[in-house]
Amino acid sequence: MADKKNISIDKLRNIGIIAHIDAGKTTITEGILYRTGLKHKIGSIDEGATTTDWMAQERERGITIVAAAITCYWKNHQINIIDTPGHIDFTVEVERSLRVLDGAVVVFDGKMGVESQSETVWRQADKYGVPRLCFINKINQTGGDFYKSLESIHNRLNKRAFPIHLPIGFEQATNGIVDLIGLKAYTYKDFTDHELTEGEIPVDMMDQVKKYRSLLIENAVAEDETILEKYFEVGEQGLSEAEIKQAIRTAVLSGKFFIVTGGDGRGVVVEKTLDLVTEYLPSPIDRGATWGIHPKSGDEIERKPAAEEPFTALAFKIATDPFVGKLAYLRVYSGKLEAGSYILNSSTGEKERVGRIVRMMADKREDIADVEAGDIAAIVGLKGTTTGNTICDTSKPIVLESITFPDPPVSIAIEPKTKADQEKMSLALQRLAEEDPTFRIKVDHETGQTIIRGMGELHLEIIVDRMKREFSVEANVGEPQVAYRETIRRDGTEAEGKFIRQSGGRGQYGHVWIRLFQNEAGKGFEFVNLIKGATIPAEYIPAVKDGIEEAMGNGVIAGYPVVDVRVELYDGSFHEVDSSELAFKIAGSMALKSGVERSKPVLLEPIMKLVVVTPENYMGDVIGDINAKRGRVESIDDLNAGIKEITAHVPLGEMFGYTTNLRSMTQGRASSSMELAHYNDVPGNVAETIISKNKR
Repeated sequence: MADKKNISIDKLRNIGIIAHIDAGKTTITEGILYRTGLKHKIGSIDEGATTTDWMAQERERGITIVAAAITCYWKNHQINIIDTPGHIDFTVEVERSLRVLDGAVVVFDGKMGVESQSETVWRQADKYGVPRLCFINKINQTGGDFYKSLESIHNRLNKRAFPIHLPIGFEQATNGIVDLIGLKAYTYKDFTDHELTEGEIPVDMMDQVKKYRSLLIENAVAEDETILEKYFEVGEQGLSEAEIKQAIRTAVLSGKFFIVTGGDGRGVVVEKTLDLVTEYLPSPIDRGATWGIHPKSGDEIERKPAAEEPFTALAFKIATDPFVGKLAYLRVYSGKLEAGSYILNSSTGEKERVGRIVRMMADKREDIADVEAGDIAAIVGLKGTTTGNTICDTSKPIVLESITFPDPPVSIAIEPKTKADQEKMSLALQRLAEEDPTFRIKVDHETGQTIIRGMGELHLEIIVDRMKREFSVEANVGEPQVAYRETIRRDGTEAEGKFIRQSGGRGQYGHVWIRLFQNEAGKGFEFVNLIKGATIPAEYIPAVKDGIEEAMGNGVIAGYPVVDVRVELYDGSFHEVDSSELAFKIAGSMALKSGVERSKPVLLEPIMKLVVVTPENYMGDVIGDINAKRGRVESIDDLNAGIKEITAHVPLGEMFGYTTNLRSMTQGRASSSMELAHYNDVPGNVAETIISKNKR
């Protein structure tokens, strides 16, 4: 293994492997680990022997649940790889990984092309401007087709995706690639071969090679002005191999141009993908400086990716390790951190001591003395650090942009089976919530029930399973519930809140007038202070806001949180002696409740984007079932011969147990995925049922 000390920051690559579920991300990661010498054999998902899928639940289900970090070395480069989940319930793992990565390898199933979650991860990579290359996997299997998959990338993701390698052979006869830059063929007899054999391009492929090489070069040079000028003068033939590579690298780094390769993800051809990662994906230097703000002054601060700069890092993941306790995964943007030193968590203002720094090898660790700019590592034992916190030099504070996570739409009630489990359960839930920002816990004080919320049924199922295995907590689980919301549909309602108490001695006096307006969907609560002069002293305004916000947690229709409301505080009065923060907080709360009641309150339900992939002969049954669930079909696309992809919007309340129903409806041949699309008003008859259930 190469020595980290000898690897400069320009030879560092932080990449994620992202894809739809079952496209083969973990298999490709296994292929990379084997080819880079970290493993002596390729782990099989079917045998539960993979490195990055190390959790018991991952091995049993054959899916990735948590993003695993691993470091390997290739041709004097250090590659930090994060293998991310494909299932939509664990999309937070992709989101937080892409926030800190420099590049990505997007894997596609060559039999299916672009699938629903492929689109989701692609959008996430677009959001963070992550340059990426495409790997079309499984083209060596029956139905695998490199060119059809490429066409689906063009149709559904981006037209500017160009092959840099073409496969030799078709389906099971696939046995290598043609390199369109070096104009050489690289073949193997069996995917387990240790080396590729270099040779001449098959004669019957020459026309295809010329066509795709011209397309690649013509589009790449457009991103590099110097090489573009030369290209106009001397044409494709006049450019050297180094110039072509330089033009492609510039184009890839722009984040708007994508190179495409493919093959058997387990095989020796993965070595050529490793070459592409080191040659074309960015180093931390290519990604440039990071900007943040000073926690006190709010001034913008720049941090360059260099060890000499002040230390700055983002904690992008928290994990509980059974052997060492709490692990905080860091992406270091600038400076150097040594074990034993002190850091400032600028998001919370707390100082903490760094105990051990470790390099992660999935669920194994290797102690290191320090970590420098551009690298990814983990710190053992940080107590107050959570996902999205900035940690930095104690004397040079900076706060980086955090990571935003969606609100979880599914909830279930959970209770310990025995008294002995009670204390252990609250500790286990707290630990799991620290790890996963889309997992929330709330205690219903009226019923005493513990309610847990997550991104989907599978998400919550895994949480309960982890509690049992990792924390030895047995729990009873209720039926899944929908996280309904409430909002208003009338603007300009004025409401008064007046709280007066006289009970001998000092009394209480708080008095406010507010106006309520609808806010844009998803914008949440907004508070506007319009108080002029001293009708309400400035020190009581935050208390009014707190009271309003607290009251929004419990709506007037069925007790669900009120969302997307703008509240203007425009008048009120106070008493020299009796006014207090508490009195104004209660007055704010009373005004909000009164205002919402008179502003046409409505119930909102989460609407899910449902994508079903099904054989054509079951399509009628699937669509009929969606319609029966108050769903609306948005589109029907052809994926492959006889395979259809149906996209629909369906209320979450109708979708519990859908995976099981779909399997029985299609004899196990259809698959589905869901993600939260938006919230919609609940139809009157359905709202009545929900309200009556809540009153029971």
